[in-house]
Amino acid sequence: MATTSGHKPGIFAIRDVRSLITETTQEGSGLKKAVGATQLTAMGVGAIIGTGIFVVIGEGANVAGPAVILSFVLAAVACAFSALSYAELASSIPVAGSAYTYTYATLGEIVAWIIGWDLILEYGVSVAAIAVGWGGNLNAFLDSAFGVALPDAIAKSPEDGGIFNLPAVFIVLAITFLLVRGVTESARVNLIMVVVKLTVLLFFIVVAFVNFGTGNFQPFTPTGVDGVTSAAAIIFFAYIGFDAVSTGSEEARNPSRDLPLAIIGSLVICTIFYVLTAVGALGIASPAQMSSSDAPLAAALDKGAGISWAAGILALGAVVAITSVVLVIMYGQTRIFFAMCRDGLLPQRLAKVNQRYGTPARLTIGLGVLIAILAALVPLSEIVKLVNIGTLFAFVLVNIGVIILRRTRPDMPRPYRVPWSPVLPIIGVLFAIYLMTDLPVDTWIRFVVWLVIGIVIYFAYGYRNSKVRKQAMAGDAAAPPPDGGEPR
Repeated sequence: MATTSGHKPGIFAIRDVRSLITETTQEGSGLKKAVGATQLTAMGVGAIIGTGIFVVIGEGANVAGPAVILSFVLAAVACAFSALSYAELASSIPVAGSAYTYTYATLGEIVAWIIGWDLILEYGVSVAAIAVGWGGNLNAFLDSAFGVALPDAIAKSPEDGGIFNLPAVFIVLAITFLLVRGVTESARVNLIMVVVKLTVLLFFIVVAFVNFGTGNFQPFTPTGVDGVTSAAAIIFFAYIGFDAVSTGSEEARNPSRDLPLAIIGSLVICTIFYVLTAVGALGIASPAQMSSSDAPLAAALDKGAGISWAAGILALGAVVAITSVVLVIMYGQTRIFFAMCRDGLLPQRLAKVNQRYGTPARLTIGLGVLIAILAALVPLSEIVKLVNIGTLFAFVLVNIGVIILRRTRPDMPRPYRVPWSPVLPIIGVLFAIYLMTDLPVDTWIRFVVWLVIGIVIYFAYGYRNSKVRKQAMAGDAAAPPPDGGEPR
């Protein structure tokens, strides 16, 4: 701990990396080490490939035309700088909590609380919103495959004209049950879903290239460089999710090797699939045909290749894709919440690990119920915008964390090192800030309000109950007074 006897740590107290790692081996507070590189990489792919590629390609093509291909590459490069920083910190500090834990070890408790509080909202709202989207895609699949659909009363939230969203509640509670059972089971199910959705995308790519033509590639850049960068800003959010891999640091069997492979590998795999999908789609359909549809890939197969029955396959792929995203993002949220509880910034009793399953079962169930209620009843159309700013804020702090740890702990073991530091982390910060400035003002206002609420909770509860502060005070109480009298 960053404490000294006789001195109460301030709000910028820093957790010592060795104490963080040691804590994970203590009975009752450490998570089960049960996943390897393949499962971790699948988690990254599971979190990244969701509705993004099935929907956002149409939006990007509308802005950049055929040059949307370059936009996919540019967005991947923007993410890559932050991915490298995540890989270094995840391999060096294999502890649950991701950006929250890394910030606690570099920038101090108050900054860690802010990013942790930010990530709780980001992941929670994201899961609820994705669950709502899952229900919509389930209905689309049932309609395209069987000609039936659930009634609006139980398939939509009050915001959209229904009573409550039953499919959203179902998927959140089902994922909650799976996460309680154990990380091994969760990783195995996610791996199966990743194989299914990659197979669906591969089906699309093969069909598209068999029917490929070059007519839709002219003009290639109808809106110039500005169109490419604007589309990249939209597409960037189809890549978000690789950071969720780092929340599984503590449960990795060989974190020093597996985490860098999983974080960088998942980003590379998704980039390859995204670019091939974009090229294939433009080979069979024009940007106008795709941008005019809510399901651009299905529209490309229908209008470009004349395969109308493929809409059902694409709809199934979307349902499976979204299911794996819900699983991985919700897993990430439980691990961040768990780390904050274990540090005492939130109630420590919630950080108890179930001895049978090796998971924070009580915490997972509580979060699952809250998210299910959120998905069923609460309007999400506005607050979901906070997901973007929260992710970018985390990227900024993780990149800064790499630079700081290189200076404050130069001798710390680093199984993976970001090349050309601090240049690449600084570029990662600049990319994130650039994208943050493009977000609307009302998103910034909501973000600040949420952080103000978090600061109030921190000083009312977290500051007084922080493990760092309690251990320092306990050390002071046990220390002999200067005059050699009785301990205080």
